[in-house]
Amino acid sequence: MDTKYLEIIKAPVITEKSGAQGQIGQYVFKVDVKANKTEIKLAIEKIFKVQVKEIRTINVKPKKRRVGRYSGLTNRYKKAIVTLADGQQIDLG
Repeated sequence: MDTKYLEIIKAPVITEKSGAQGQIGQYVFKVDVKANKTEIKLAIEKIFKVQVKEIRTINVKPKKRRVGRYSGLTNRYKKAIVTLADGQQIDLG
């Protein structure tokens, strides 16, 4: 497997909502901010050996956070919602 695909897909997003989406064949991943939908699709198909039907992406803006008297921002990231073809699934557990 090519390491460039592993650099595109950062981590799965594990939340209650994304868990419910997994039941209908949709999975949520944090991806590289510079990656486009075509690159994300290729990476998911090569890493997990599944067929991707659709991809939706969201740019998540940074949030303000404070620690004591210091304030700053969280990191920005891109989130990809991947819909798989019928009968396909990814085991994230």
